[in-house]
Amino acid sequence: MPQRLSSYLKKIYGEKVYRLSLSSGCSCPNRDGTVGTGGCTFCSEGGSGEFASSFSADKQIDEAKKLISSKTNAKKYIAYFQSFTNTYGDPKRLLELYKAAALRNDIVAVSIGTRPDCLGKEIIDMLKELQKYKPVWIELGLQTIHEKTAVAVNRGYELKVFEDAYKRLKEIGVTVIVHVILGLPGESRDDMLETVRYLANLYPVLDGIKIQNLQILKGTVMYSQYMESQRNSSDDKNEFHIMSMEEYTDLVAECIALLPEKTVVHRMQGDGPRKLLVEPLWSLDKKRVLNMLNLKTKDLFREI
Repeated sequence: MPQRLSSYLKKIYGEKVYRLSLSSGCSCPNRDGTVGTGGCTFCSEGGSGEFASSFSADKQIDEAKKLISSKTNAKKYIAYFQSFTNTYGDPKRLLELYKAAALRNDIVAVSIGTRPDCLGKEIIDMLKELQKYKPVWIELGLQTIHEKTAVAVNRGYELKVFEDAYKRLKEIGVTVIVHVILGLPGESRDDMLETVRYLANLYPVLDGIKIQNLQILKGTVMYSQYMESQRNSSDDKNEFHIMSMEEYTDLVAECIALLPEKTVVHRMQGDGPRKLLVEPLWSLDKKRVLNMLNLKTKDLFREI
């Protein structure tokens, strides 16, 4: 049985820990032409970091804390550099930025979202140095193991690139969290379960996983593709299937059941910006979705 992030953190730090969404100011090689242009088809202009700002580490952290101060009296936080590719840039600048966050007493870990193809030797060395100050979490946007889907969504790298990056990250002892999207166009239920099964069998054992439903966001390439599919809804080749909440929560429960004991589940649903979300609209009712997910997975997590 895997673990929930909330209970895992409480065991380590003795209290609830909150994540602060921050920005490193990095771009993405899949947008600037280095790997490709336009980014992944599901990715918005905010690079999945619509809730992050862009100041110095200290100012960003203080601003982010203010945003949640009305909801919590938390004292410990994770600095989450979320938008775009946060190892795509000058290693010296990035180390200075991340170290500034790591040296704060209120930060217990630095979490860095990135791509497997942006982890060269200098970046790996930078992460190894950063580990001296606080635990480092690297979040890799894999989404799927299926090459056909990866090409269709313009991911820009093959599975073997992920495998190499995973191995090198584990060699320096950082925590690795992998992102998976359920419901990508053209994928069957078996395809999605195969992705999670693959991750469940990684060696060394996968530290963490984030599972989310596919979100169709205005302004993305996928939004245009989806709208075109709706105009041709009678076409048998329509690859878009927007899962119902019941379908999605059932599938998540199947995914959780596959995971090993040491893996921590960081997320079970997506939380897209309301102003951009087109589908699935049921995901806007976050409390209801979480209640259903908790009900269907309550016997699948181990207590720690």
